[in-house]
Amino acid sequence: MVWWLAVPLLLLAATVVAHNRLVRSRERTREAWAGIDVQLSRRADLVPALVEVVRGYAAHERETLEAVIKARSKLTAETRPPALAGANAALSSRLGSLFGLVEAYPELRAADGFLQLQTELSDLEEKLAYSRQFYNRNALDFNTRIRRFPTVILARVLGLEPFEFFKADEAVDPDEAVDLDEADLKARAQSATSAPQREEQRE
Repeated sequence: MVWWLAVPLLLLAATVVAHNRLVRSRERTREAWAGIDVQLSRRADLVPALVEVVRGYAAHERETLEAVIKARSKLTAETRPPALAGANAALSSRLGSLFGLVEAYPELRAADGFLQLQTELSDLEEKLAYSRQFYNRNALDFNTRIRRFPTVILARVLGLEPFEFFKADEAVDPDEAVDLDEADLKARAQSATSAPQREEQRE
């Protein structure tokens, strides 16, 4: 009789242990995702300030500036990891175009406000890359646990779903990628130099 009582008790204890491990793994993954969310929010918050600084030196580059703001809006509107990864990649592409454009404006490149924002964005990129790896590692661990026997049974009873991964290499629409060659940069620089002269002639 004692052995028959021990079997269900052992099963109950094993179930409790498995349940606690699943819960801990799930909470670690949620915490890791919160880290990504924080870095993305910080990055999105810096974009308007960056656009305003660039606008002060290159107001006529309206199309590029508006494209950056549009990409930022898409990023802040998404919530799921794959969609966020794609929106983040699109914003990176637009920011890359913006920084390429800045090469045509020496005064802007040397501006303290611009240099500080550029440094902060670069630092956030590194933190985001680390947060992405940390989240994906925890998501993989959790997803493996809920698919492995016998915990798969408990996961189904509890209604646990796998986490989606946040991929760094999500595809970006071709429309999102803009390359500025050397000739284009020179043309922009010449346009920026001649703009004040045209204004003086009108006066």
